[in-house]
Amino acid sequence: MSYDPNTPSQPRSFLSRLIVPALILLFGLFMYMSQTQENPVTGEKQHVAFSPDQEIRLGLESAPQMSREMGGELPASDPRVQEVQKMGTLLVNTTIAKKSPWKFAFHVLADKDTVNAFALPGGQVFITLGLLNQLQNEAQLAGVLGHEMGHVIERHTAQQMSKSQLGQFFIVAVGAAASDPEGYGTNNSAAMIAGMVNQMIQLRYSRGDESEADVWGLKLMSQAGYNPYEMIKVMEILKAAGGGEGHGPSFFQTHPDPDLRIEQIKAYLKAHPPQLNLQNGKSLREILQAAPPSSRSEERSWKDILESLPY
Repeated sequence: MSYDPNTPSQPRSFLSRLIVPALILLFGLFMYMSQTQENPVTGEKQHVAFSPDQEIRLGLESAPQMSREMGGELPASDPRVQEVQKMGTLLVNTTIAKKSPWKFAFHVLADKDTVNAFALPGGQVFITLGLLNQLQNEAQLAGVLGHEMGHVIERHTAQQMSKSQLGQFFIVAVGAAASDPEGYGTNNSAAMIAGMVNQMIQLRYSRGDESEADVWGLKLMSQAGYNPYEMIKVMEILKAAGGGEGHGPSFFQTHPDPDLRIEQIKAYLKAHPPQLNLQNGKSLREILQAAPPSSRSEERSWKDILESLPY
């Protein structure tokens, strides 16, 4: 039988098409599993690629851009900043957070319209003026800052980066398995499905991180002497700020629904009753109303902070 060179070769067998994708996925799994460190506070084994010192520097290098995007920071002379920094220092010095190697610092962003708080790797904690203006007392402020400190202590960002890297290997492997060996086209739908699966995995972990940080907020504010039940009111503030409107199916929401978080907080406090005589603290209203106009003359630049690091 004669051979016609213009006749396309036969497609690869199903098993042979899986070899390269399997190797890609195995390499990704090997990298992920080999990046293991013990959390210096919790003792938990975690898959992270950064050392605590690297997290600190990453957070400091990212902080200026985050500040600019949120309208800049209030100066250190502002009473609102002083109150936040005083509370943050109290939480660090009187709780288990003192055992951590991270360098916590607390900032107030000038954004009045955004109700939010977040933390960068290594300990840079931010709260917007929009959220601070709605908090009623010191206990609620302690809960918000404690929640963000929990993200840092649990190294959530570093863990997410490792999981994201693993997810990218998964997408590449599926794309390779679904590709047309003759080059007549590719199965784009398979790669899209793989990307969606990776996104769902990441969002699920993110929601888990938020719930875990809620527990840290309750622990730290209690250890500092504040009433953890005030965290429920923080959730109600966040719910009101969201307008009570859904933003797509709950499965695809990065943060748990405030109502769900309230139920989880109640369940935790029922299982772990706080000690008696915990306080709500003083009202924040007088501090916020007495704040003078912003001035940036006394701010220490991020460049100065970075240059002062010993590494």
